[in-house]
Amino acid sequence: MVQRIDQMAADLEGTPPHILDGVPETLAYLADRHRLILLTKGEPAEQAAKVERSGLQTYFDAIEIVVEKNSEVYVQIIEQFKIVKSHGWMVGNSPRSDINPALQVGLNAVFIPHSNTWELEKTAVESGTGKLVILSQFRDLRQHF
Repeated sequence: MVQRIDQMAADLEGTPPHILDGVPETLAYLADRHRLILLTKGEPAEQAAKVERSGLQTYFDAIEIVVEKNSEVYVQIIEQFKIVKSHGWMVGNSPRSDINPALQVGLNAVFIPHSNTWELEKTAVESGTGKLVILSQFRDLRQHF
């Protein structure tokens, strides 16, 4: 049983992540016009490997992997990358980790709900000082930015 589990984990680690329709084209479009920073949470080696397998890392000026995404982390990112809050945007599908903390610290946010968002990441979108845009698909970012 342990060998089967190990093999399943190895297979999963070697499988490229599923990329939603329109994501590569939209990232290419955005990367030509804006500085893109990928902020993701999880175990660093696992997340870095996932980003590498996706083939999308070339679109980002920086990739930051953190244990948790909360308002303190967003403040650190703002300071580290000298982001002008009124011009910075967080794009994500998680109200808990992406949208609410960004809005709380004064960033703008684009919420793109996704049916496969982990249940623990779902919560009501809270108001903040930043602007909020809600889109149905990632590719719709091209119409706004």
